[in-house]
Amino acid sequence: MRAMAVQPTHPTDGATGSLEHAPLLLTLQLAEPAQSLFQALCTRHFPEQRNLVPAHVSLFHALPGSDRRQIVQVMQALQAERPAILVEPPRLIGRGVAFPLAAPDLVALRARLASTWSAELSRQDRERFRPHVTVQNKVTPELARETLRRLQHGFVPWSTEGTALLLWRYLGGPWEAVERVELLQRPEPARLP
Repeated sequence: MRAMAVQPTHPTDGATGSLEHAPLLLTLQLAEPAQSLFQALCTRHFPEQRNLVPAHVSLFHALPGSDRRQIVQVMQALQAERPAILVEPPRLIGRGVAFPLAAPDLVALRARLASTWSAELSRQDRERFRPHVTVQNKVTPELARETLRRLQHGFVPWSTEGTALLLWRYLGGPWEAVERVELLQRPEPARLP
């Protein structure tokens, strides 16, 4: 897997050309050890040529690159707490496998952002939000079923939390880190019933 820097880069405000208008993606980073566990699963199960980005929870797939400054301002003004997350048993997603996430606070946070950016949202980003982490994609149906069988064996749901919002610029495959906003610590550890 190609290493992805998570430290934001800031092109000059006067930048021109297609880079400035490249779509932006917004993701959630998970707490450790969840982030590292999902990264290891991606490294193991994604086809090498498709494993270009870090393990993540996609919040928005295509925000307008020309609105980067306003998007970052909204992210920084959120003052949102870290959402509690329950990792559920893996499921097939077409030609791959993902772990669904039960996360009411994350769904509410994403809805707040979606209402702020409603005029700019793509068709995909207007669809119902189903948080998940994809650990395999673009493989044969047989390989996906085999991976699912192995990952389901002995699986027990477990809890984690989101720690940061990460804004990325889409570069035709790989992503470039643009901004990172830490989410606020809860007064006590996040727990789901």
